[in-house]
Amino acid sequence: MIEKHLLKLRARDDVGDEEEKAIRGLVSHTVDIPADEIFIRAGRELSESTLLLDGWMARAKDLQSGQRQLAELHVSGDFVDLHGFTLKRLDHDILTLSKCRVAVVPHHRLKELTGRFPQLTRLYWFMTNIDAAIQREWTLSLGRRTAISRMAQLFCELRLRLQVIGLAHNNSYDFPLTQVELGECLGLTAVHVNRTLQQLRRKGVLELQQRRVTILDVDALERIAEFDNRYLYLERRRH
Repeated sequence: MIEKHLLKLRARDDVGDEEEKAIRGLVSHTVDIPADEIFIRAGRELSESTLLLDGWMARAKDLQSGQRQLAELHVSGDFVDLHGFTLKRLDHDILTLSKCRVAVVPHHRLKELTGRFPQLTRLYWFMTNIDAAIQREWTLSLGRRTAISRMAQLFCELRLRLQVIGLAHNNSYDFPLTQVELGECLGLTAVHVNRTLQQLRRKGVLELQQRRVTILDVDALERIAEFDNRYLYLERRRH
């Protein structure tokens, strides 16, 4: 049930049999959620965290005008609100971008785990730090990168994150977002998103068809993005 989560952890560190058993014991139950639904609203008091088993979710903040900014994308294997364990409420919404299945992890079980397994405590702290690193990279994109560079950056990032959990093959992966939702990630209108996708297609580096991304030239896409994957911390080390 949590195999993709374990793949994500083991890409960065060793997880022993006893530790794996403890991680599996965190889950109280699973929930299926339709697409395009707010699963956690900002400000709601939290007593559990959410592990995404299947599907795509996002962190989102809205303005009173109705404009929305997606602050991070979450894929299978991600804890979408592990930071809620200490914060106890979120300052943003968590919403579904596709049909999702999630595992519910009560905070009291997380507390027991952190008491028994200091190494897992450090590893989960490390994973929340990676979330913060991803958000810093998105901030750089929104503030300084051109439209084509920020789009290239996002597609490069997702290729690596999905490879770790076995959901990207031959530089191709499913991408369920609409052009409006992609624009909400990149701070672009849907018209600008379409125009930028056409630019990447004309350059022969990327295609997006039937909600599937195919990167035709990884090196060229990374050059457009000025992509540096160090912020994803993909090297394995003991935490």
